[in-house]
Amino acid sequence: MRIFISIILLIFLLIPKDTFAKLENQILIKVENKIITRFEVKNKIITTLILSNEEVSQENIDRLKGQALDFLIQHKLRKIELEKYNLKSDSSKLENYLNQISSNDIEGLKRKFNEYNLDYDLFKDEIDTQLKWQSLIYNIYSNKIDIDENIINKEIETILKNKKDIEEFKLSQIEILLDENTQSDKKIKFLEKQIRIDGFDKTAIKYNNPSGQNNNLGWINAKSLSKGIYSIIKNMKIGEISKPIKTQNSILFLKLEDKRISKTEDFNKNELKKNLLIQKKNELFNLYSKSHLSKLKNTSLIEYIK
Repeated sequence: MRIFISIILLIFLLIPKDTFAKLENQILIKVENKIITRFEVKNKIITTLILSNEEVSQENIDRLKGQALDFLIQHKLRKIELEKYNLKSDSSKLENYLNQISSNDIEGLKRKFNEYNLDYDLFKDEIDTQLKWQSLIYNIYSNKIDIDENIINKEIETILKNKKDIEEFKLSQIEILLDENTQSDKKIKFLEKQIRIDGFDKTAIKYNNPSGQNNNLGWINAKSLSKGIYSIIKNMKIGEISKPIKTQNSILFLKLEDKRISKTEDFNKNELKKNLLIQKKNELFNLYSKSHLSKLKNTSLIEYIK
């Protein structure tokens, strides 16, 4: 990797400074009044590689070009939408995320960015924008989410009436959104490799859908799972990670953290109700987030510069 970086740096040194600056600042895509430059794409690709401890090679750079462009287009769309609202940055959430991704060594992360001539502020802005986007979706759609508690109550009463033991699973997830330009098979292989290298938890922090629910789902009643998900989870061992689960708009990996059987007489009815409500609300927020971003993309002028 060091040899590759040295070659790249040598090439850059041989290019006149004014010519190199023009190349770096070359506009690749216009998203309404926002631009995406060659430097931003390079910054995103190399950042992704070093955070996932992958080799900075031409093969990996080429592999991530499409993913980086898709991300940056969505990033610009989010920023355009956020400009319509007066949302302040949540410095505590931002710092917490940066601490998680850097293993509590933010200064070390900054040095790594400097080593590879990357713009740390661009990366920080991406995270800040994603956190603001979560707040925006909550503010817009929280009043539109109406969960019929009667249905949940009936489901709980049925469980209690039948006096069956209650099966519960403690789950974590990685969910990656897909769009029409994303090749799911390549994305799956990429995520499987990251999980092998960094482990499930770190991969979840880096790549989990930022506008969706938390990667830690907590305890979930088996009755609240779809038949397809339950058929996968019930045969898993504690600590095991599921094979990739494809949905219409995403790829899902589930990790079984723990499982338990509760007797009906020992069962906490209020806890189950609370968990079911949270789960259904998170699913709806995730759906609204995807829909909102999709509408922005369909109604915005996105121009690819030749």
